[in-house]
Amino acid sequence: MSKDQLFNHGKVASDFRFTDEVAEVFDDMLARSIPFYDQVIEMSAGLLERYLTAGDRLYDFGCSTGNTLLHLARRLDTPDLHLIGVDNSPAMIDKARRKAAGYSPGGAIEFIEADISTFPCQQAGGIILNYTLQFIRPLLRPAFTARLYEALRPGGILILSEKIISHDPGLNRHFIDFYHDFKRTRGYSEIEISQKREALENVLIPFSLPENRQLLEQAGFRQVESFFQWFNFVSLVAIKQAGGSTGKITAGT
Repeated sequence: MSKDQLFNHGKVASDFRFTDEVAEVFDDMLARSIPFYDQVIEMSAGLLERYLTAGDRLYDFGCSTGNTLLHLARRLDTPDLHLIGVDNSPAMIDKARRKAAGYSPGGAIEFIEADISTFPCQQAGGIILNYTLQFIRPLLRPAFTARLYEALRPGGILILSEKIISHDPGLNRHFIDFYHDFKRTRGYSEIEISQKREALENVLIPFSLPENRQLLEQAGFRQVESFFQWFNFVSLVAIKQAGGSTGKITAGT
């Protein structure tokens, strides 16, 4: 695994993009930049195995280099699962496919290069959005999450992990400080922390926890719970009601 040193030099020239250079070090970037990354995947696996049924499709939107689906392919015992990773970065998909080629789960994993905001997904038992929604323009998020709700079968599960903000200025500042401390303990320098934050400033636009919960509820979900939080990182699980009226609130209302 190549070490992330992308921001250890000079002034950042442009906004953050998922280039070949980023894909090469992305696994290290994830491990050193997202608190409890592996634990969240394992907790997600525990939830998924309780809601997925034989023959279900499981989508990972914004799958990057395929870490989550490769772990789930080994971890989940549900028969005949179809695991589908979708990402708009050719470099990420190429690396995911190369990693999957070294591990053969019976052809059950497929990686597709596509724009997740318009991807025509088929009916699914589960959908994963780990640290992905924050990169979609806020105005597009209601329609996107509503489409995912419609794609889920009744009783299906959506897992959403995001970096969040607090609307309390003091707490928000403390949460950011704790996060920067976390990155320092993972070996990032002050210049790397500063430059990456600058590169992401206009690209990663986080919502608060209540705003993310409201987004899911407006899409139609009536069962929404957080199952993990570390300061300004949170994971939510949403279940599509099985049978009966959903009382769905359409996007834009």
